[in-house]
Amino acid sequence: MSTVDDTMTEQVAQGYRVCARITREHGTTYYWGTILLPPERRRHVYAVYALCRLADDIVDAPGATGPVQVAETTQRLARFAEHFREVAAGAPTQDPVIAAVGHSVRTCGIEGECFDRFFRAMAQDLTQTTYETWDDLLGYMDGSAAVIGEMMLPVLRPLSPDALGPARALGQAFQLTNFLRDIGEDLERGRVYVPQEDLRRFGADPHLRRVTPEWRELMRFEIERNRALYVEADRGIPLLPPSSARCVSAARTLYARILERIEARDYDVFSGRARVPTWHKAALSTRILILGPTKRRAATP
Repeated sequence: MSTVDDTMTEQVAQGYRVCARITREHGTTYYWGTILLPPERRRHVYAVYALCRLADDIVDAPGATGPVQVAETTQRLARFAEHFREVAAGAPTQDPVIAAVGHSVRTCGIEGECFDRFFRAMAQDLTQTTYETWDDLLGYMDGSAAVIGEMMLPVLRPLSPDALGPARALGQAFQLTNFLRDIGEDLERGRVYVPQEDLRRFGADPHLRRVTPEWRELMRFEIERNRALYVEADRGIPLLPPSSARCVSAARTLYARILERIEARDYDVFSGRARVPTWHKAALSTRILILGPTKRRAATP
C-alpha cells in the first residue's frame, strides 16, 4: 500500500518518461500488461523495471564477466546500487531515472531489503556461471526473480497477504521463461542457467547448439516445470483489485506464450529468439481490458 506521496518534481516526471521508454523498448510484454493499470501506478512498474534493466545491462555488458573486467564490473554494480540506495532514502541526484525510481520506492513503500536481495543476485551473476540443481537455481532466483514479484505487490495493492506466494511464483515463472528462451544468448556470456543435473539426466548439451532428441526431452521437462509455476502464480490473480488483475493476467498470458513459440520452433533456442508479435500483445491487452482476466483451469495451462 502507498505510504508516502512525494511531490513530483520535473526531474522525477522526466525520469518516469525515460523509464516508460526503457520498458517499451526492452520489456514489451511488461509494457503491454501495464497499460491496463491506472497511470499513477503504471509509472511505478516502469521505474522498477528500469532499475532492474540498468543493473542487468551492467552485468551483461560484453566481457563483463571476463577475468580482466569482472572486478571492475563488480565495483561498477556496487556504485550503482549504493547510488540507488542513497536516492531511495531521499538524497538528491542528477540522474532523472534514479530520481524516479527513488520516488516510486518511497511512494509505494517498497522494502529496501528486496533491493538488497536483488543486487546480491546481480553480483552473483559475475562469478557463478552454472547451477547444479533446481534448488540451487531457485536460490539465485529468489533475488533475481521472486523478489521482483515482491517489489510489485505494493504497486498492485493486493486484497490479501496470501498474494505474496503467487507473486513470487510469477517472478520465477517469468525468469525461467527468459532462461529457456535465451539459452543461446546466455552461452555467449558464458552462462548456463539450466540445472546441470537436468542436463545430465537427459544427456543434453547446450554447447552443441543443436536440437537433438535429448535436447527436446530436456526442454519439454523444463517447459512443464515453467508452466507449473504459472499455475501457482494464477492463484494470486483473484486476490488483486480489477485493474491489477487485468495487468497481471495480460503479462502472464503473453509471457507464457513464449513457451508455445519455443515449442513451435521445435525447441530451437540457438538460431534466434522466440517472440510474441507486438500486434498479438496489443490485441490480447485490449481483449483483457474489455472482458477481464483470462479464466484458467487449476490444472495444466
